[in-house]
Amino acid sequence: MLMSINRRTIVRMIIWAALIVGLPAGLLLFTWLVTLPDVAVLAKSNPTSTNLMESRQAEAREDGRPVARQWTWVPLSRISPHLQRAVIAAEDAAFVSHDGFDWTGIKDAAWHNLGTGSTLHGGSTITQQLAKNLYLSPERSWFRKAREALITRSLERHLTKERILELYLNVVEWGNGVYGAEAAAQHHFGTSAAELTLDEAAWLAAILPAPLRHDPIKKTAALTRKQQHVLRWIHKVSTPTARTPGH
Repeated sequence: MLMSINRRTIVRMIIWAALIVGLPAGLLLFTWLVTLPDVAVLAKSNPTSTNLMESRQAEAREDGRPVARQWTWVPLSRISPHLQRAVIAAEDAAFVSHDGFDWTGIKDAAWHNLGTGSTLHGGSTITQQLAKNLYLSPERSWFRKAREALITRSLERHLTKERILELYLNVVEWGNGVYGAEAAAQHHFGTSAAELTLDEAAWLAAILPAPLRHDPIKKTAALTRKQQHVLRWIHKVSTPTARTPGH
């Protein structure tokens, strides 16, 4: 009888422990999910700012530096096809065909992480970078990566590839306080995004991984090699054609 009572007590304790631990976790998960951004609005409206821009301005204010922002929105039709192809070639060659995630890259990153003990190594697709630029903090954590994945999937589900590329090319950082293709073309080459040459487009694509370090564009040996690689890769990629969101 005593053994039976003890078993029932243990079962009750387990149930209460599950409720105590699980209920707050469930509420936290629910809150986390319902506070995800409504990316569907981006199908018809342009963002008025991004989380990256706000973070950069906050950093500047803390350091006592001028708060600069060069940013002019232009439609994809007014961005040189050279730049569109160059950015896809340099940042995400499978952009047209993937579902928001480069699974081969993720697998390679996982092997790298296992070999080095790192936990957050790995390149991001254009869609993932757009999710980060628009909505997320620069912190590196599994929580942020999970949120990034959900937003990425939502972007792919609600927007066309053309719209994702248009958004990305208009909000990506291209220098100190320089955002988007139009501002980048004016800042670095004194021309419009529509008039960028193939060579200029390749330079802009080459500096994307570290735009602040290469502002203004410093034609170092390493960066020149990257630009030459972009020029070779550019002929192997295609820009997106019309498709239904989520396909």
